[in-house]
Amino acid sequence: MENKETKQWLLTTCLLVVYLLILTWIIIFKMQFSIQGLDHLRNINLIPFHESVIVNNRIEFSEIYYNILVFVPFGLYVSMLKSNWSFLKKVAPIASVSLLYEVVQFIFAVGASDLTDLIGNTLGGIIGIAIYIVFRRSLKTDFKTNKILNIIALIGTICVAILLALLVS
Repeated sequence: MENKETKQWLLTTCLLVVYLLILTWIIIFKMQFSIQGLDHLRNINLIPFHESVIVNNRIEFSEIYYNILVFVPFGLYVSMLKSNWSFLKKVAPIASVSLLYEVVQFIFAVGASDLTDLIGNTLGGIIGIAIYIVFRRSLKTDFKTNKILNIIALIGTICVAILLALLVS
């Protein structure tokens, strides 16, 4: 059984690495292949749900939804790899990576650093943790839960890779 668990852990780790590479390409590089192609913008917003999501005097919810949605897999991966961690220990790397992305965007002037993004990203990770908990309670074992979630994640990763390839070409 340990060999199967090791393979599951390895698959989850590989999927997490691919996910983080795609996430970095989307957030930092804005799906560009060259830094020269990026808009050089250095902006910071420390007021949640202000300015960055207001378009034509209305809140643009789609940006918030996308930030939440894109971080749901992160919560799943952290939960799959560290199922014995407490809830707060699982949230910490999610919030930290989100903060790192915001800081990098500011330092390299490749996007707006926004507290709203940090909140949305962290909320997305929390939703991923909650999804894992629901699966774990219904399937009763970490191995079964990770196996099913790895299959879903693998299919999702392939679909995202195909979609990104189509967008780039």
